[in-house]
Amino acid sequence: MKSNEEVIDSIIRISKTQHLSISELARRTEMAKSAISKYFNKTRAFPLNRLEQFAKALGVTPEELLGVPNNLHFVNETVKIPVLGTIACGDPITASENIDGYIEESRDTLPAGNLFYLRAKGNSMSPTIPNGASVLIRQQPDVEDGEIAAVLLTNEDEATLKRIKRSKNIVLLLPDNPEYEPIISTKENPIRILGKALRYVSQL
Repeated sequence: MKSNEEVIDSIIRISKTQHLSISELARRTEMAKSAISKYFNKTRAFPLNRLEQFAKALGVTPEELLGVPNNLHFVNETVKIPVLGTIACGDPITASENIDGYIEESRDTLPAGNLFYLRAKGNSMSPTIPNGASVLIRQQPDVEDGEIAAVLLTNEDEATLKRIKRSKNIVLLLPDNPEYEPIISTKENPIRILGKALRYVSQL
């Protein structure tokens, strides 16, 4: 892999080949012309966090600028996100007795927060969330109206996915599928919001 100085040499060479002026490169990268001039004159070290910007501006890949072989792939750090099955009483919800397995994810693609997966069962959230999909949930005690939440019902040991809507003293758990009835939560029939649904993965 090339050093920072070798990378800027490649950028200079490609720019000359494409007859790109420093002004045009500055426009394409949305950077100051003076900054690029310092990179080209090597009075300022080229920062590798700008690599993608310059690669896009030059119509090449970052790997080409780095001199990385085409058959070499970077492997991002992965983390194991727990998949919850039944939900045991009490906290934490991701205790070992609640976990049904794990899904590995690249750390770079994950949002912040305590995360877990929940498998959708049934068609009540179809077509938004298909049956069997693994839904990524960020653990939080509440969500905004209209958002989809993982919800634990009274006397149940499995969470359900429903859209939340509040009306006076009740909370409505709304299915996206019109063939299913809403669930009404009251003081006599309370719910516990486990977290907010962020996205899902589904096998073909």
